[in-house]
Amino acid sequence: MTEEPEPAARGTAPRFALVPAVYVVLRRRHHDHREVLLQFRDGTGFMDRHWACGAAGHVEAGESLFQAAVREVREELGVQIDADALVPLVVVHRRHEDDDPVNQRIDVFFACDTWVGEPAIQEPDKSSELGWFDVTELPDPVVPHEGRVLRALATGDLPLVATYGFED
Repeated sequence: MTEEPEPAARGTAPRFALVPAVYVVLRRRHHDHREVLLQFRDGTGFMDRHWACGAAGHVEAGESLFQAAVREVREELGVQIDADALVPLVVVHRRHEDDDPVNQRIDVFFACDTWVGEPAIQEPDKSSELGWFDVTELPDPVVPHEGRVLRALATGDLPLVATYGFED
C-alpha cells in the first residue's frame, strides 16, 4: 500500500505566478472604416520584426490595470489618455510553449478612441515604425495572440475572456 503524501502546510507551497500586462488599441475612424495603431517591434528580444498593439507592457507593482495602460501609452506613444476613456475588450490567459510558470500571462486589452497629442515613437530602441491599419486588413506578421484579438475585434466576435497557448 502506498502512502499519500502529506498536504503542504498552508502558506508553504510555492505560489503560482502570473505576469499581468496591458495592451491599448488606439482606434480612429478613417473615411468609412476603423483603423488601429500598430507598432513594429524591433530590438525588444520578444517577437521582434512583428507588428503589435500601439502600446503594451507589464503592470508595475502597486499599479492598477488602468494606471498601467495610461502610463504605457504615454511612455510608448507620447500621448495622454484618460483612464475613463479606456474600454475593456478582452482578458487573455496566455502561456508560452515551456512550462515555466512565469511564462503564463494575464493580458488585459483595452481600446481607446480619444487622446491628446499625436502618437509618435518614444522608444526607438524597441519600435522602428508606427502605422494606422484598417482593422480588417492587418499587416503581416502580427504578434500571434495580439493578431487573434485584433481579428476578433474586426468581426465583432470578441469574447470577454480567452485563452491562448493551452490545449482547449
